[in-house]
Amino acid sequence: MFAAGQKDMQQMDQYTINRIGLPGVVLMENAGVKVVQEIISHLPPENPKIVVVAGSGNNGGDGFVIARRLYDEGYDCLLCLASHPKRIKGDAKIHFDVYLNRGLPIQYIHQNPKKTLPAILERADIIVDAILGTGVSGAVRQPYDEIILMINTLAQEKMIVSVDVPSGLNSDSGKAEGPAIKADQTITFVYPKKGFFLQDGPIHVGSWKTVDISVPPSSAKDIDLTMPVVITEALVKALVPKRPIEGHKGTFGHVLVLGGSRQYVGAPLFTAKSALLSGAGLVTLAIPENIYPMAAVQVPVALFSPLSETDGHFSDRSIHEITSRTQEFDVIAVGPGMSRFPEGEKWMETLFQSATGQTIVIDADALYLSRNHLQLLKNYKGDIIFTPHPGEMAGLLNMTVMEVEEERIEHAKRFAQKYGIHLLLKGHRSIIASPQGEIFINPVGHDALGKGGSGDVLTGLIASFIAQGAQPLDAMIAASYLHAKAGEEKAKEYSHYGVTAPDLIEGVREILNRLVCC
Repeated sequence: MFAAGQKDMQQMDQYTINRIGLPGVVLMENAGVKVVQEIISHLPPENPKIVVVAGSGNNGGDGFVIARRLYDEGYDCLLCLASHPKRIKGDAKIHFDVYLNRGLPIQYIHQNPKKTLPAILERADIIVDAILGTGVSGAVRQPYDEIILMINTLAQEKMIVSVDVPSGLNSDSGKAEGPAIKADQTITFVYPKKGFFLQDGPIHVGSWKTVDISVPPSSAKDIDLTMPVVITEALVKALVPKRPIEGHKGTFGHVLVLGGSRQYVGAPLFTAKSALLSGAGLVTLAIPENIYPMAAVQVPVALFSPLSETDGHFSDRSIHEITSRTQEFDVIAVGPGMSRFPEGEKWMETLFQSATGQTIVIDADALYLSRNHLQLLKNYKGDIIFTPHPGEMAGLLNMTVMEVEEERIEHAKRFAQKYGIHLLLKGHRSIIASPQGEIFINPVGHDALGKGGSGDVLTGLIASFIAQGAQPLDAMIAASYLHAKAGEEKAKEYSHYGVTAPDLIEGVREILNRLVCC
């Protein structure tokens, strides 16, 4: 499944109309019918009152069909027109005229919505938003801003369904620069829109579902569109490394975790546990020797390589104590809990020079300590994976977090291509970019992940899957989705407040058991 932009959808629509021969008015009818089917499938048994608020564009045209079809299904449905009728053109005008010719109920609200709309909305059980659709750029103007605000004031009391895109939300950037509908559900056409996963998008779309309106998904390939891929559970199931029944610990790979410090004892332990409990055959923890006694009792199934330390962190010579062994490992995860130390940059440079050919997953302060070695990474012979959160990404790009968030996909893609690395830009909806310019969007994310140790678990998952034979990109896709899904499912058990890193590890185990073991 892809995530489409506004221009992508316009091109697919035109391909369907001009090359395949399905008129736009038919596509609009199909869209309205599919939305009605979805609404009816979720209706309570009693006969609800439904209000369709429609604009003058194609999104409004969908709304005219929806209102007519709901009326024909026997529902108490009222169409509220938010625009002057003279502004309705093209295919939308055809469907508007059909609605008028049928003599179906309509209320004109564009002149004074504050006077006419509140009483109508109060009586409604379901509000269908067909006001603006995908064409929004910038803040919405009057009277739409007033109408959107009125609908949102009732968000806790009514079921709000948006058609294609919540009105006021930019379908490309996910930015709501003014009022935007906060939908309970968004029923979208052909593909989800990029804006669903960016900036304000996730808090406005609610749950979302794509429906078929006879624009063939294959048209994207026919007209050579390049769009981000939305990760699905089926894709993850296919990418999780398979375990041969005759396998042994050597079969499932050896992970080296380099991290830890006096301040951050737990971080590398979460990484190690995550790798072990998601299938890695062996995990070696290379940690400062001063925290070894605490760590050893916490993860007795791991192997240990205590390294020399200075003031609670790795000493400048400690990297030389492990570099002679780096070829023993299938993947190296570096950074969890490592902290920043005076010789850290030189320490990382030595690691890159000695681990030629190895896959390295870089997280936490190892990202900071690598920021001046990006050109060195560009020429690295193995695979490099960066896993920054927005703050760390801002540091790598020398910009603000806000600037990163405004163009998450573009920044991730450019950075990965420029330095030839794989990048997982964490966030409410994480973005994965490959050195070849491929983009994957994780549609799952949860505030339960917003706690220390969460990122360390993700690092361990990625390393584990690589150790078991997955390609770096496949490992990142599977790990990112499973990690976020575990947060979502464990929040149902422990609440959004109570999920910790060990809970995430257990959650991933449970999902793997359900997804690939049965």
